Amino acid sequence: MSNQDLSGKVAVVTGASRGAGKGIAVALGSHGATVYVTGRTVNEGDADLPGTVAHTAELVTAAGGQGIAAVCDHGDDGQVADLFDRVRSEQGGLDILVNNATFLHDQLIEPGPFWEKPLDMTRVFDVGIRSGYVASWYAAPLLVARGGGLVVFTSSFGARCYMHGPAYGAQKVAVDKFAADMAVDFKPHNVATASIWMGMLQTDRTRRVMAREPEKYAGFWEIAETPEFTGHIISALYNDPKRAERSGQTVVGAELAQEYGIAERDGRVPPSHREMLGAPVQAHPAIVQ
Repeated sequence: MSNQDLSGKVAVVTGASRGAGKGIAVALGSHGATVYVTGRTVNEGDADLPGTVAHTAELVTAAGGQGIAAVCDHGDDGQVADLFDRVRSEQGGLDILVNNATFLHDQLIEPGPFWEKPLDMTRVFDVGIRSGYVASWYAAPLLVARGGGLVVFTSSFGARCYMHGPAYGAQKVAVDKFAADMAVDFKPHNVATASIWMGMLQTDRTRRVMAREPEKYAGFWEIAETPEFTGHIISALYNDPKRAERSGQTVVGAELAQEYGIAERDGRVPPSHREMLGAPVQAHPAIVQ
């Protein structure tokens, strides 16, 4: 089993009111991290799915870390600047940034071509692509000052196969490239990057979708990953002595978990969907200034 201790480390997980971000934040907390939980949802009922930044922060603390709720709309650059000013003021630096915030349209998984879906599907280019760049931009000085940090982008097989249409796919390709290119800039400062492809997740959103079409999704829940699973992978990656050598790569989370000896809490090892959905493509090593 790999080292996953994060005692004394400071992390920011964006988009963590619910879903993947929530699970990642709680998992990082379980390894002793101080975790800033960002999101827009302040009160239950403000969103159509359960979850608030405060509740996630409480779960982080209950898991063994220190959860800090940080209300932040990642579509507002000013709020993002304030977030990292707060982290600098309160912690003096940053060790891990998880760029997870994204926009998931209610009609994302509806059938039909992109031109028959609302044009505001493109909001994923703002909260999903641009938000990851902006958060990394504000976080970079804190990571560089501390040294030895890690920036993670949560991504998916949608970067390689057709998944939910071109807007979703473009967002995933973009964050994979962010990880590759930011690694070049961060390398002299001993800060690593990675983009992690997650599989289907056991979230409230997924449960709602499956309830609508139980026959279509029969058996999917049983092989899906818990959101915490990716958080444990991030902890192990941060503590990997070869982290710098891996920097810039896009990886399949389930495969990295097998390498690190990480399983779900019930002992199950989620499968990689490489053969069915495609494999990551790593960036060419050429650097053109």
